Amino acid sequence: MFTDEHDLSQDQVADLTRLAKGMRVVVSRDADRVDPRDVEILAGWFDAPILLSLPNLRWGQHWAAGVDRLTSDAAVKAKDFLLTNGSGIHGVQMTEHIFGLILSLARDLHNASRRQLAHQWLTPAFSTGSPVWELAGKTMLLVGVGAIGSRTATLAEAFGMRVIGVRRDPTQWAPGVDDMVGSDQLLAVLPKADVVVLTVPLTPATHGMIGEAELRAMKPNAVLINVGRGGTVRKEVLVRALREGWIGGAGLDVVDPEPLPQDSPLWDMDNVIITSHYAGHTPEYTGRAMTLFLDNLLRFQEGRPLLSRVSMDLGY
Repeated sequence: MFTDEHDLSQDQVADLTRLAKGMRVVVSRDADRVDPRDVEILAGWFDAPILLSLPNLRWGQHWAAGVDRLTSDAAVKAKDFLLTNGSGIHGVQMTEHIFGLILSLARDLHNASRRQLAHQWLTPAFSTGSPVWELAGKTMLLVGVGAIGSRTATLAEAFGMRVIGVRRDPTQWAPGVDDMVGSDQLLAVLPKADVVVLTVPLTPATHGMIGEAELRAMKPNAVLINVGRGGTVRKEVLVRALREGWIGGAGLDVVDPEPLPQDSPLWDMDNVIITSHYAGHTPEYTGRAMTLFLDNLLRFQEGRPLLSRVSMDLGY
Protein backbone atom coordinates (compact mmCIF):
# COMPACT_ATOMS: atom_id res chain seq x y z
CA MET A 1 0.00 0.00 0.00
CA PHE A 2 1.69 3.21 -1.14
CA THR A 3 0.09 5.53 1.39
CA ASP A 4 0.86 6.93 4.83
CA GLU A 5 0.44 4.47 7.66
CA HIS A 6 -1.78 6.82 9.67
CA ASP A 7 -4.28 7.01 6.79
CA LEU A 8 -5.57 3.52 7.56
CA SER A 9 -7.22 2.30 10.75
CA GLN A 10 -6.08 -0.86 12.52
CA ASP A 11 -9.29 -2.55 11.41
CA GLN A 12 -8.64 -1.65 7.77
CA VAL A 13 -5.10 -3.01 7.94
CA ALA A 14 -6.43 -6.17 9.60
CA ASP A 15 -9.06 -6.64 6.87
CA LEU A 16 -6.44 -6.09 4.20
CA THR A 17 -4.03 -8.60 5.78
CA ARG A 18 -6.79 -11.20 6.11
CA LEU A 19 -7.97 -10.84 2.52
CA ALA A 20 -4.42 -10.82 1.14
CA LYS A 21 -4.26 -14.55 1.99
CA GLY A 22 -0.65 -14.95 2.97
CA MET A 23 0.82 -12.15 0.88
CA ARG A 24 3.11 -9.74 2.67
CA VAL A 25 1.31 -6.43 3.24
CA VAL A 26 3.40 -3.27 3.57
CA VAL A 27 1.64 0.04 4.30
CA SER A 28 4.07 2.88 3.72
CA ARG A 29 5.09 5.71 1.41
CA ASP A 30 8.71 4.59 1.73
CA ALA A 31 9.54 2.55 -1.37
CA ASP A 32 12.79 1.40 0.26
CA ARG A 33 10.85 -0.81 2.68
CA VAL A 34 10.34 -3.45 0.01
CA ASP A 35 12.30 -5.05 -2.80
CA PRO A 36 10.67 -3.70 -6.00
CA ARG A 37 10.84 -7.19 -7.50
CA ASP A 38 8.52 -8.53 -4.79
CA VAL A 39 5.64 -6.14 -5.45
CA GLU A 40 2.76 -7.64 -7.43
CA ILE A 41 -0.08 -5.37 -6.21
CA LEU A 42 0.20 -1.62 -5.63
CA ALA A 43 -2.57 0.48 -4.10
CA GLY A 44 -2.94 4.06 -2.88
CA TRP A 45 -1.39 7.28 -4.20
CA PHE A 46 1.45 6.72 -6.65
CA ASP A 47 3.03 8.25 -9.73
CA ALA A 48 4.53 6.85 -12.92
CA PRO A 49 8.13 6.49 -11.61
CA ILE A 50 6.99 4.34 -8.68
CA LEU A 51 4.79 2.22 -10.91
CA LEU A 52 7.54 1.76 -13.50
CA SER A 53 10.08 0.74 -10.83
CA LEU A 54 8.12 -2.46 -10.11
CA PRO A 55 9.10 -5.07 -12.72
CA ASN A 56 6.66 -7.76 -11.55
CA LEU A 57 3.63 -5.56 -10.93
CA ARG A 58 0.39 -7.27 -11.97
CA TRP A 59 -2.18 -4.74 -10.77
CA GLY A 60 -2.20 -1.14 -9.54
CA GLN A 61 -5.22 0.40 -7.75
CA HIS A 62 -4.95 4.18 -7.72
CA TRP A 63 -6.94 6.08 -5.10
CA ALA A 64 -7.76 8.93 -7.51
CA ALA A 65 -10.28 8.85 -10.34
CA GLY A 66 -8.21 11.03 -12.66
CA VAL A 67 -5.17 9.07 -13.80
CA ASP A 68 -4.26 11.13 -16.87
CA ARG A 69 -0.70 11.59 -15.57
CA LEU A 70 -0.32 7.81 -15.81
CA THR A 71 -2.22 7.07 -19.01
CA SER A 72 -0.40 9.85 -20.88
CA ASP A 73 2.98 8.26 -20.06
CA ALA A 74 4.16 6.09 -22.96
CA ALA A 75 6.13 3.75 -20.67
CA VAL A 76 3.11 3.18 -18.44
CA LYS A 77 0.90 2.49 -21.47
CA ALA A 78 3.42 -0.09 -22.69
CA LYS A 79 3.67 -1.88 -19.33
CA ASP A 80 1.84 -5.19 -18.99
CA PHE A 81 -0.38 -4.74 -15.91
CA LEU A 82 -3.93 -3.92 -14.85
CA LEU A 83 -4.74 -0.37 -13.73
CA THR A 84 -7.86 0.52 -11.76
CA ASN A 85 -8.80 3.90 -10.32
CA GLY A 86 -11.07 5.42 -7.69
CA SER A 87 -13.96 6.02 -10.05
CA GLY A 88 -17.26 5.70 -8.23
CA ILE A 89 -16.15 6.96 -4.79
CA HIS A 90 -16.54 10.69 -5.50
CA GLY A 91 -20.26 10.97 -6.15
CA VAL A 92 -21.37 12.35 -2.78
CA GLN A 93 -18.72 14.99 -2.05
CA MET A 94 -18.24 16.22 -5.60
CA THR A 95 -21.97 16.54 -6.25
CA GLU A 96 -22.31 18.60 -3.07
CA HIS A 97 -19.39 20.76 -4.23
CA ILE A 98 -21.00 21.23 -7.65
CA PHE A 99 -24.19 22.48 -6.06
CA GLY A 100 -22.21 24.62 -3.64
CA LEU A 101 -20.72 26.43 -6.63
CA ILE A 102 -24.04 26.64 -8.50
CA LEU A 103 -25.97 27.94 -5.51
CA SER A 104 -23.26 30.47 -4.64
CA LEU A 105 -23.41 31.87 -8.17
CA ALA A 106 -27.21 31.74 -8.29
CA ARG A 107 -27.66 33.54 -4.96
CA ASP A 108 -24.60 35.82 -5.36
CA LEU A 109 -23.16 34.41 -2.13
CA HIS A 110 -19.54 34.81 -3.23
CA ASN A 111 -20.02 38.56 -3.64
CA ALA A 112 -22.00 38.73 -0.39
CA SER A 113 -18.94 37.24 1.32
CA ARG A 114 -16.74 39.95 -0.17
CA ARG A 115 -19.19 42.63 0.98
CA GLN A 116 -19.22 41.12 4.46
CA LEU A 117 -15.43 41.47 4.70
CA ALA A 118 -15.82 45.13 3.66
CA HIS A 119 -18.69 45.65 6.20
CA GLN A 120 -21.02 46.63 3.35
CA TRP A 121 -24.79 46.12 3.54
CA LEU A 122 -25.90 45.96 -0.08
CA THR A 123 -29.06 44.17 -1.21
CA PRO A 124 -29.17 42.97 -4.86
CA ALA A 125 -31.80 44.56 -7.07
CA PHE A 126 -35.33 43.13 -6.76
CA SER A 127 -35.96 42.97 -10.50
CA THR A 128 -35.32 41.00 -13.66
CA GLY A 129 -31.82 42.52 -13.73
CA SER A 130 -30.94 41.08 -10.35
CA PRO A 131 -27.74 38.98 -10.06
CA VAL A 132 -29.69 36.35 -8.11
CA TRP A 133 -31.73 33.64 -9.82
CA GLU A 134 -33.49 30.34 -9.19
CA LEU A 135 -32.51 26.82 -10.16
CA ALA A 136 -36.11 25.64 -10.53
CA GLY A 137 -37.14 25.58 -14.16
CA LYS A 138 -33.59 25.94 -15.45
CA THR A 139 -31.74 23.46 -17.68
CA MET A 140 -28.52 21.75 -16.62
CA LEU A 141 -26.17 20.30 -19.22
CA LEU A 142 -24.02 17.52 -17.75
CA VAL A 143 -20.91 16.87 -19.81
CA GLY A 144 -19.87 13.48 -18.46
CA VAL A 145 -22.46 11.25 -16.82
CA GLY A 146 -20.49 8.80 -14.72
CA ALA A 147 -20.94 8.30 -10.98
CA ILE A 148 -20.61 12.03 -10.26
CA GLY A 149 -22.80 13.13 -13.13
CA SER A 150 -25.49 10.59 -12.31
CA ARG A 151 -25.79 11.77 -8.71
CA THR A 152 -25.71 15.40 -9.85
CA ALA A 153 -28.60 14.70 -12.24
CA THR A 154 -30.66 13.18 -9.43
CA LEU A 155 -30.18 16.23 -7.20
CA ALA A 156 -30.80 18.61 -10.10
CA GLU A 157 -34.12 16.87 -10.66
CA ALA A 158 -34.97 17.47 -7.00
CA PHE A 159 -34.30 21.19 -7.53
CA GLY A 160 -36.81 21.18 -10.39
CA MET A 161 -34.20 21.42 -13.13
CA ARG A 162 -34.31 19.76 -16.54
CA VAL A 163 -31.16 17.75 -17.24
CA ILE A 164 -29.47 17.00 -20.55
CA GLY A 165 -26.59 14.54 -20.43
CA VAL A 166 -23.64 14.34 -22.81
CA ARG A 167 -21.63 11.13 -22.87
CA ARG A 168 -19.56 9.08 -25.28
CA ASP A 169 -22.22 6.37 -25.43
CA PRO A 170 -25.63 8.08 -25.27
CA THR A 171 -27.43 4.73 -25.11
CA GLN A 172 -26.32 4.40 -21.48
CA TRP A 173 -29.08 6.12 -19.51
CA ALA A 174 -28.88 7.57 -16.01
CA PRO A 175 -31.56 8.47 -13.41
CA GLY A 176 -32.55 12.13 -13.43
CA VAL A 177 -31.45 12.73 -17.02
CA ASP A 178 -34.26 13.89 -19.30
CA ASP A 179 -32.32 13.68 -22.57
CA MET A 180 -29.00 11.97 -23.35
CA VAL A 181 -26.93 12.86 -26.39
CA GLY A 182 -23.55 11.86 -27.77
CA SER A 183 -20.39 13.96 -27.48
CA ASP A 184 -20.77 14.95 -31.14
CA GLN A 185 -23.96 16.85 -30.20
CA LEU A 186 -22.32 19.14 -27.64
CA LEU A 187 -22.49 22.32 -29.74
CA ALA A 188 -26.13 21.66 -30.55
CA VAL A 189 -27.24 21.39 -26.91
CA LEU A 190 -25.05 24.08 -25.31
CA PRO A 191 -27.49 26.90 -26.26
CA LYS A 192 -30.22 25.15 -24.25
CA ALA A 193 -28.32 25.19 -20.94
CA ASP A 194 -28.47 27.61 -18.04
CA VAL A 195 -25.83 25.62 -16.16
CA VAL A 196 -23.07 23.60 -17.83
CA VAL A 197 -21.29 21.10 -15.58
CA LEU A 198 -18.04 19.43 -16.64
CA THR A 199 -17.07 16.21 -14.87
CA VAL A 200 -15.14 14.57 -17.72
CA PRO A 201 -11.60 13.24 -17.27
CA LEU A 202 -8.67 14.69 -19.22
CA THR A 203 -8.01 12.57 -22.29
CA PRO A 204 -6.87 13.32 -25.84
CA ALA A 205 -10.57 13.50 -26.78
CA THR A 206 -11.52 15.98 -24.03
CA HIS A 207 -8.43 18.21 -23.99
CA GLY A 208 -9.56 21.76 -24.81
CA MET A 209 -13.09 20.57 -25.61
CA ILE A 210 -14.55 23.85 -24.31
CA GLY A 211 -13.15 26.57 -26.52
CA GLU A 212 -14.41 29.65 -28.34
CA ALA A 213 -17.12 27.92 -30.36
CA GLU A 214 -18.52 26.20 -27.27
CA LEU A 215 -18.44 29.27 -25.02
CA ARG A 216 -20.03 31.46 -27.69
CA ALA A 217 -22.76 28.85 -28.09
CA MET A 218 -23.78 29.20 -24.44
CA LYS A 219 -26.44 31.63 -23.22
CA PRO A 220 -25.03 35.01 -22.09
CA ASN A 221 -26.36 34.40 -18.57
CA ALA A 222 -25.33 30.71 -18.36
CA VAL A 223 -22.68 29.56 -15.89
CA LEU A 224 -19.92 27.02 -16.38
CA ILE A 225 -18.95 24.63 -13.56
CA ASN A 226 -15.76 22.58 -13.93
CA VAL A 227 -14.83 19.93 -11.37
CA GLY A 228 -13.20 17.49 -13.83
CA ARG A 229 -9.85 18.66 -15.19
CA GLY A 230 -8.68 22.17 -16.00
CA GLY A 231 -7.28 21.11 -19.36
CA THR A 232 -10.75 20.46 -20.76
CA VAL A 233 -11.32 24.24 -20.94
CA ARG A 234 -9.19 26.67 -22.95
CA LYS A 235 -8.40 29.11 -20.16
CA GLU A 236 -7.46 32.12 -22.26
CA VAL A 237 -10.76 31.85 -24.14
CA LEU A 238 -12.68 31.44 -20.88
CA VAL A 239 -11.16 34.68 -19.58
CA ARG A 240 -12.37 36.48 -22.71
CA ALA A 241 -15.81 34.92 -22.43
CA LEU A 242 -16.19 36.11 -18.84
CA ARG A 243 -14.83 39.59 -19.55
CA GLU A 244 -16.88 40.16 -22.67
CA GLY A 245 -20.12 38.64 -21.39
CA TRP A 246 -20.37 35.59 -23.62
CA ILE A 247 -21.37 33.70 -20.46
CA GLY A 248 -22.63 34.80 -17.06
CA GLY A 249 -20.08 33.23 -14.73
CA ALA A 250 -17.96 30.24 -13.77
CA GLY A 251 -17.31 28.01 -10.79
CA LEU A 252 -13.88 26.43 -11.14
CA ASP A 253 -12.47 23.74 -8.90
CA VAL A 254 -9.87 22.87 -11.52
CA VAL A 255 -7.78 25.07 -13.81
CA ASP A 256 -4.79 24.69 -16.09
CA PRO A 257 -2.12 25.14 -14.91
CA GLU A 258 -2.44 24.37 -11.21
CA PRO A 259 -1.87 26.21 -8.97
CA LEU A 260 -3.53 29.08 -10.78
CA PRO A 261 -0.87 31.80 -11.26
CA GLN A 262 -1.28 34.74 -8.89
CA ASP A 263 -1.51 37.18 -11.80
CA SER A 264 -4.40 35.33 -13.47
CA PRO A 265 -7.36 37.67 -14.08
CA LEU A 266 -9.71 34.90 -12.95
CA TRP A 267 -8.86 35.65 -9.30
CA ASP A 268 -10.40 39.13 -9.42
CA MET A 269 -13.53 38.53 -11.48
CA ASP A 270 -16.76 39.03 -9.53
CA ASN A 271 -18.54 36.42 -11.68
CA VAL A 272 -16.03 33.66 -10.88
CA ILE A 273 -15.65 31.33 -7.89
CA ILE A 274 -12.37 29.43 -7.55
CA THR A 275 -11.80 26.51 -5.21
CA SER A 276 -8.36 24.95 -5.14
CA HIS A 277 -9.04 21.48 -6.55
CA TYR A 278 -10.64 20.02 -3.43
CA ALA A 279 -14.11 19.05 -4.65
CA GLY A 280 -13.19 15.41 -4.11
CA HIS A 281 -11.97 15.87 -0.54
CA THR A 282 -13.89 14.28 2.32
CA PRO A 283 -13.03 12.54 5.61
CA GLU A 284 -14.74 9.49 4.08
CA TYR A 285 -12.33 9.23 1.14
CA THR A 286 -9.91 6.60 2.42
CA GLY A 287 -12.71 4.41 3.75
CA ARG A 288 -14.48 4.43 0.39
CA ALA A 289 -11.21 3.81 -1.48
CA MET A 290 -10.42 0.86 0.79
CA THR A 291 -13.88 -0.63 0.28
CA LEU A 292 -13.37 -0.51 -3.48
CA PHE A 293 -9.85 -1.93 -3.20
CA LEU A 294 -10.86 -4.82 -0.95
CA ASP A 295 -13.71 -5.70 -3.31
CA ASN A 296 -11.27 -5.65 -6.21
CA LEU A 297 -8.73 -7.69 -4.23
CA LEU A 298 -11.24 -10.53 -3.91
CA ARG A 299 -12.08 -10.22 -7.60
CA PHE A 300 -8.40 -10.28 -8.52
CA GLN A 301 -7.78 -13.43 -6.49
CA GLU A 302 -10.84 -15.14 -7.96
CA GLY A 303 -10.06 -14.15 -11.53
CA ARG A 304 -13.17 -11.97 -11.90
CA PRO A 305 -13.29 -8.61 -13.75
CA LEU A 306 -12.09 -5.69 -11.65
CA LEU A 307 -14.24 -2.64 -10.93
CA SER A 308 -13.16 0.79 -12.24
CA ARG A 309 -10.63 -0.67 -14.67
CA VAL A 310 -8.83 1.98 -16.71
CA SER A 311 -8.52 1.78 -20.48
CA MET A 312 -5.06 2.93 -21.54
CA ASP A 313 -6.47 3.86 -24.95
CA LEU A 314 -9.36 5.95 -23.62
CA GLY A 315 -7.39 7.39 -20.69
CA TYR A 316 -9.99 6.61 -18.01
